[in-house]
Amino acid sequence: MILFYMSIILITGLLFGKIAKKLKLPNVTGYLLGGLLIGPLLTMAGIHLIPEAAYEELHIISQIALGFIAFTIGTEFQLSYFKRVGKLPIVIATLESFFAIIIVFVLLISFGFDMRFSLVLSAIAAATAPAATIMVIKQYKAKGEVTENLLSVVAIDDATAIVFFGLFVAIAKTIGSTSNISVTWMILKPFVEIIASLGLGAIAGILLSFGVKWFTGRGNRISLLLALLFLVASAAEIVKQSSPDFELSTLLACMMMGAFFTNLANEEVLDTVLYLTDRVTPPIFIMFFVLSGAELKFDVLLTVGGIGVIYIVGRVIGKLIGAYLGAELANGSPKVKKYLGFGLIPQAGVAIGLSIVASSVVPQYAQQISAVVLSATFVYEMVGPLITKKALTAAGEITPELAKQKMSH
Repeated sequence: MILFYMSIILITGLLFGKIAKKLKLPNVTGYLLGGLLIGPLLTMAGIHLIPEAAYEELHIISQIALGFIAFTIGTEFQLSYFKRVGKLPIVIATLESFFAIIIVFVLLISFGFDMRFSLVLSAIAAATAPAATIMVIKQYKAKGEVTENLLSVVAIDDATAIVFFGLFVAIAKTIGSTSNISVTWMILKPFVEIIASLGLGAIAGILLSFGVKWFTGRGNRISLLLALLFLVASAAEIVKQSSPDFELSTLLACMMMGAFFTNLANEEVLDTVLYLTDRVTPPIFIMFFVLSGAELKFDVLLTVGGIGVIYIVGRVIGKLIGAYLGAELANGSPKVKKYLGFGLIPQAGVAIGLSIVASSVVPQYAQQISAVVLSATFVYEMVGPLITKKALTAAGEITPELAKQKMSH
């Protein structure tokens, strides 16, 4: 029956992706809406298209999707790229990610929310969706220093977001641990987990870069990539089972795997593997986002209220402050300081992925976290591109004639 459910999920995603395109919405929004229909909406009508028990078996799709997302982010980490763009976008990306987390965390704690819940939810605030921002830049042919640095920042952002997420989630797990461990180990543990995760990814990246020289066929290369992604995920699972209080981050490991591979492989091999990845992942991502929508509970969505407002507003404030301070520290121009942060508002795929990981850390808040992140995604994806357009126009990097045009995908 699992194959039947997967078929329903894929068909739903394909149909709603088309509908989203017609309505000038991002595909991700369509997939989520499709998931809401076949999940909570039909359940309210008394129709259980996908039974509750099936979701547990379908979770493997989320693991594979997250592995691919993290690996692809890692492949952006080319040393030659960082040498070319300099320190400005790296400093901005680091600080805007950090401040988004800190502002949301401080607000949640101030309003009396649980410490672990606040740590985990705020950790997701760092992620930015590059697709919406890049769409605006391409559509309006934006050019200039704000645009150039914005492109670099959104490329780096997901990596800084995953690193900060790994650290904050590790702290949350340490706080929630019931075992009798020393204070020193409590402080060191998050850093040891991150270093171990990055080490696992580095080994997998080295194996992949050597393996693709031996396996030259396209089918063999994508099979090797899948095998290593599965190996990284299973290694993290084995560590968790053997030592429940120590957990490796599959996201960080897969990201580091991508980073090592992109710097060790030659350009031709890298392009081939990324091309193959782009051909293999669409059905996985469609199922991943439809499932994210399907698992949402409407009664929880109705209780989002205040938490959603804190998250949505706090994250935007954090992004703007962090981007400004980053530009100030790295000697960015007044235009970059003033306008770049407004291009970092959209949030989508990676944030939803992080919310699924977060749910396993604080399972009692799983539904609430998913509801907040999905609600925020809808808001950000609706208003983010418009704000980016206005900021780049104000910066003088979109010509007034083009700015008057209606936005269409």
